Amino acid sequence: MPDSAPSNDPMPSNDPALRVAVIIGSARGGRAGPSVAEWFTRHVSHRTDIELDVIDVADLELPVAMPGWDGLPAPTPETQAALADVSPRLAAGEAFVVITPEYNHSFPASLKNLIDWHYTQWQAKPIGFVSYGGLGGGLRAVEQLRQVFAELHAMTVRDAVSLHGPWSGLGEDGRPRDTAICESAAKSMIDQLLWWGRALRTARASHPYGG
Repeated sequence: MPDSAPSNDPMPSNDPALRVAVIIGSARGGRAGPSVAEWFTRHVSHRTDIELDVIDVADLELPVAMPGWDGLPAPTPETQAALADVSPRLAAGEAFVVITPEYNHSFPASLKNLIDWHYTQWQAKPIGFVSYGGLGGGLRAVEQLRQVFAELHAMTVRDAVSLHGPWSGLGEDGRPRDTAICESAAKSMIDQLLWWGRALRTARASHPYGG
């Protein structure tokens, strides 16, 4: 997290609000992800330059086995229904905020499964991170996710929010105890996400991405 960040929101713009999909990446029982997501969305909800859509992987029924070149059958009706809900929402997103814990020095399989079921939905769009977990604050999970999203032609922003030791660092209301530091980091990340989101939205409109 940065040591400091500007205290004022960006100047008003005539650009349409950026559609940001917030992805809760853990499906594990007892997870802190929903509380972290609630804090983050509540913190940025006053902004008029973004529109949020929260996607929780725990609500999705996406199997691990995927149709491919090995003769697997087409997705079941249940899988098709799950994709019919989440895929258009990812496609409509102009930027993403991924909320992830760190499990065994990496990110959850449930998050990777959602990522792998999609491809063009990520392309030429910016991604920011809110991570949590232990002394490392989920930073190792984020560094690995940067490599994954680079392969999918997405652009990850530099600044991220890292919540260290959420079991002691988050209060009962789901808000970080070091509120000032975390809110400053969240603002820096969102400001960068907004800049890249607007720039890439304009670029995709002028020159459709063909990666």
